[in-house]
Amino acid sequence: MKLSEYTEYDAIGLAKLVANGDVTSAELAGLAREAIGVVDPHINAVIESWPASESGSEDPRGGPLAGVPFLIKDVAVSMQGKKLELGSRLAQGIVSPEDSWLMSRFRAAGLVTIGRTSTPEMAFSTTTESTLQGATRNPWSPQLSAGGSSGGAAAAVAAGVVPLAHATDAAGSIRVPAAYNGLFGLKPTRGRSSNGPSLDEVFAGFGVQLGVSRSVRDSAALLDAIQGHAVGDPYITAAPEQSFLSEVSREPGRLKIGLMLDPWNGERTDPAIAAATSSTARFLEALGHTVIECQPTLGVSWDAFVQMNATIWTATLVGWIEGLAAATGRAIDDTMLEPATLACFRHGKEEKASAFAAALAMRNLVTRSVGTWFGEVDLLLTPTLPQMPPAIGAYGAGAESMTGLEWTQRVFRHSPFTPPFNVAGVPAMSVPLETHPQTGLPIGVQFAAEFGREDTLLRLAGQLERGRPWAERRPMLWAGNRSNCRELFGKT
Repeated sequence: MKLSEYTEYDAIGLAKLVANGDVTSAELAGLAREAIGVVDPHINAVIESWPASESGSEDPRGGPLAGVPFLIKDVAVSMQGKKLELGSRLAQGIVSPEDSWLMSRFRAAGLVTIGRTSTPEMAFSTTTESTLQGATRNPWSPQLSAGGSSGGAAAAVAAGVVPLAHATDAAGSIRVPAAYNGLFGLKPTRGRSSNGPSLDEVFAGFGVQLGVSRSVRDSAALLDAIQGHAVGDPYITAAPEQSFLSEVSREPGRLKIGLMLDPWNGERTDPAIAAATSSTARFLEALGHTVIECQPTLGVSWDAFVQMNATIWTATLVGWIEGLAAATGRAIDDTMLEPATLACFRHGKEEKASAFAAALAMRNLVTRSVGTWFGEVDLLLTPTLPQMPPAIGAYGAGAESMTGLEWTQRVFRHSPFTPPFNVAGVPAMSVPLETHPQTGLPIGVQFAAEFGREDTLLRLAGQLERGRPWAERRPMLWAGNRSNCRELFGKT
């Protein structure tokens, strides 16, 4: 198989070739490493790769993802014997002593984990530009951000290195880079899978894990592979009656969908993105769905919502950072932490236990408010993001003079549509249905559903993918087009 052929398949397609004996998992892993060599010098998405003999596959036979090359993010998932650095100098060189529960599921699925992808420091940003690992660039336009915090995963998948990759989402970190890179990104329901054993709630239950992919069915198959729980999990969501993969081919029926174009912070969405979202709404109506404009409330003010998140996020970071410092003997200062992270650490140290308890009470208010939306509509449609990707370097400008609260405000202003669904624990997805009329850059639209209803999202996503397929869209940097990479950026 040639690299140009490898990049034409999604994960399920590659797994079928392995199952039929048309190609081996070792050959696919070799092609993925070849793809890294072609595109990664220009996007900086894969921070470490290793040979197939050190991969995460337990058994490359059987199953819809068995034998498929895979990448894990440098945060939240532990692979025995491999580094887990959280994009931070403070954690540089730390090696995981054991697999996390999620890694064991990846192994059992037969995924061949060949490396790890970049993340911003401690995953607390929606761009991926860390001091330790450098800036990850968007393969559609390398002067632009790939998003975050799963920016490395998204850039690698979008550029054709692997068909899907592990990603996490505590405020939009699956959906943001999916939107920027023209991918499908599903944030599962809270408690759908385990973060254990070393992690439990992850920012008071806001953080979940899955991946980014180029096809809907790949994300569905990955969700089937990891759904379930481990002993001691604080949240457990009931298993689905049918496989998530089977839902993709089912018709969703006629849905009532709420449409919201401007975010809760009172700012306006970029006109091109608003127009793209409205175009999706018209397409939904053409498919037989009912779309109504709405402006659902969070139950609290936007400022209070951000303050609540800042309290929970920064207080949680304190434990992470102090634990890393104790393990490495390194200082908690600006030689080991970036300015924004250090500011968030200081903010968290100043928070009181009573403030954290109040933040949890506010989480309850938001969760109850969001839950009521789905008594009125089946799904909510919004832009995934209100603006197009920023230039590399623009996002972090002035961070050295910010407080932890001010940094959180920046993060949430950049991505205001995504965090409420993390707080409420409900599933949401970004779908790459639209493109910018002038630049051709991808535009993602977001759908959210009530608690536990990934099935509804996947049925609709399958219908949308069949009606407006995006598989043939290719970024500027595409591993399957080696000659174009050479023309643009020289020898690879």
